Amino acid sequence: MDNRPIGIFDSGLGGLTCVREVMRIMPGEDIIYFGDTGRVPYGTRSSATIVKYVRQDINFLRSFDIKFIIIACGTASSAALPHITTEYDTDIIGVVDPASKRAVNATKNGRIGVLGTSGTIKSGKYKKTIGNLNPEIEVISNACPMFVPVVENGYSDTEIARILAEEYLEVMVKNRVDTIILGCTHYPLLKNTIRSIVGSGVTLIDSGAAAAEEAFRIIKKDGLLNARKDGGHAKYYVSDTVHGFEELGSLFLSKKIVGDVAKIDIEKY
Repeated sequence: MDNRPIGIFDSGLGGLTCVREVMRIMPGEDIIYFGDTGRVPYGTRSSATIVKYVRQDINFLRSFDIKFIIIACGTASSAALPHITTEYDTDIIGVVDPASKRAVNATKNGRIGVLGTSGTIKSGKYKKTIGNLNPEIEVISNACPMFVPVVENGYSDTEIARILAEEYLEVMVKNRVDTIILGCTHYPLLKNTIRSIVGSGVTLIDSGAAAAEEAFRIIKKDGLLNARKDGGHAKYYVSDTVHGFEELGSLFLSKKIVGDVAKIDIEKY
C-alpha cells in the first residue's frame, strides 16, 4: 500500500475530466491537480515549448512526493511524453496509448476517428499508436481548434458548439467511422453535441477515462493503492488567477469544488 498522492496535470481545466474518473475508480486516493491556465492552450505551441512546459509541470507535481503521474492532456501526451519518460523515476502515463487501445478494441469496421487540438493531430501520435496496434485500421484525424475555448467559456451545449461540431465531424461521418477518440480531455463536455451529429451507433472514447483506468491497472499491479477505501482528498493548483476556477472546474469534475485552489508560479520549476 502507498498513501502518497497521484499527480495529474493539463494545460487548463480539461484534465479535471480525468480527475473525475480517478476519483470514481480509486476513491481512496489523494490527488494533486495542476492546470496550467496561465499558458493554455498547449495545442498551438511548438514541440520544444510544450516539452519545456511539461517538464515544469512534472517538476511541480514531484515536489509533493507523487507516486504516479497522469498527463491528462492530449497535446502534452503526444508532443512531450516520448521525450521525457526516461528523465524521471516516477511512473508517468499519458492519454494516447490507453485511448488508442480502447478504440482498437471497440471498432467493428476498422475506421477510427480522432478529434484533437492542432498540436495533437499534427504530431500524428494517435495514428502511429493505432497503426502499431493494428496496421489494418484506417485512422481519420481532424483538428478542432475552437472546441477548447468553447468549452472553457461555458458554451458546450449551445448552437455555437453544434455549428462547430458539424464542421469538424463532417469528415468522420463521410468516412463512416464507428469509433471516435475524444483526443482532448475538454471534449467529454461536448459528448451530447457530438453524439447528436454522429448518432448512437458511434462509440466515443473518453481519453481521460481511458488513462484513469490504465493508471488504476498499473497502480494496483505495483501494489501502490492507498489503503483507504474512500475519502480521498484533492488539492488544485493553477498558474493564473483562481477566480472562476471553482465554478468552471465544477463543470468538468461533475461536482462542486470548494476551496483547496491555489495559484503557483510555474516558471520556478
